Formats: sequence, structure tokens, C-alpha cells
Amino acid sequence: MKTNEELQRDVQLAIKWEPLLKDEEIGAVAKAGVVTLTGTVDSYRKKAEAEAAARSVAGVQAVVEEIEIRFDNSSFSKNDNEIAAEVLNVFKWHAEVPGDQIKITVEKGWVSLQGEVQWNYQKEIAESAVANLLGVTGVINHIKIMVNKLDEVEKAAIEDALERNWSLSECDIEVKVSDNKVTLTGIVDSWYQKNEAERIAWKAPGVSSVAN
Repeated sequence: MKTNEELQRDVQLAIKWEPLLKDEEIGAVAKAGVVTLTGTVDSYRKKAEAEAAARSVAGVQAVVEEIEIRFDNSSFSKNDNEIAAEVLNVFKWHAEVPGDQIKITVEKGWVSLQGEVQWNYQKEIAESAVANLLGVTGVINHIKIMVNKLDEVEKAAIEDALERNWSLSECDIEVKVSDNKVTLTGIVDSWYQKNEAERIAWKAPGVSSVAN
């Protein structure tokens, strides 16, 4: 079990290790497994990257995110109409994202995504593409996974994939399948392993949701 000081140090080192964040002043305070992040960055992407870096550290059980977004140029301004137009345009350049199936709403820099795609990776790419746009202060991803109800999710295939993964092969993870829904239960040592298990489950054909 790490002390608060050790966990705080490891989180700060993990954040500084990310090339996108190495020059950013992001603070971290740890207490009983809960890490609070503070500071100011100039993009939503950096804010999300800092949270992901903190979650990847062994011993982190929860992250409280209080990082603010402040653009470098104080005269910079981009209204919601301009952000919406850029989102639509960036979708056109991503062959993996079926932009015609995704509806967007923009309010005070926050972009909400709705619609249906066939694979979870398409949902993730859509969110990532929006997060990189200047002027975006947050992303709410309500995109759903559209699957063929006749496709049977193979429980054994998911279990085999988890067993093959170097970080999960020793973990006791139970897989349950009901229709097109997958439920993962068990105990792992880090957020990285938890997220990795979910990422692997999503790769199975026919999966519409994963409860982790």
C-alpha cells in the first residue's frame, strides 16, 4: 500500500511523462487512494490526458478532476456555431466515423454526441476527434452501439482474449453474457487493468454494452 506522498509523487511523474503534458503545471494531491488534479491547461485534450495518466497509476482508486481550461490567447473566442461547423468538418476527414449517423449539440463549448455506430472504436474515435478541436471545453458522448440482435456474443472468446493479455492473465475476471451485453466482474490491481479488460471485451463482435 502506497503512502499518500508516494501516490502523489507517482501521479505527478505519470503526468510529466506524457509528452503532451510535460510542460503543463498540473498539481496532484492524494489521500486514501483519491487523487485530486488541479491546474490550468489550454485544451480539453490535455485535461482528458491528465485524468487518464492519473488513472493509470497503481494505487489510484478515484480521480477528482478540477483542472480548468484557459486558452493561451486571451483574445481568442469561438462561438458554438463555429465549433459545430468544425466538428462536422472533422468528421468528414475521419473515414472510420460515420458522420451522417452522428448528431451534435454545442452549448458553451460543450459538445454532445448522439447517434448510432456499429463498433465501440468508432464511438471513441468520434470523441477523440472532437476533443482535439480548439475551443471545445468538454465532450459528452451519448453515441450508442448498433448491433445485429442475431449476432451471438461468444463468452469463451472474450475469456480467451483476456487470458492472452499480459496484464490480465493472472487476474480473476469473470465474464457474463446476456444477449448482446457483457458484464465483467472481479478484482484487478490498477485502473489500467480495469480499462484494458473493458477494451478487450468491446472488441468482441455483437457487443452492444459492457458493464465493468
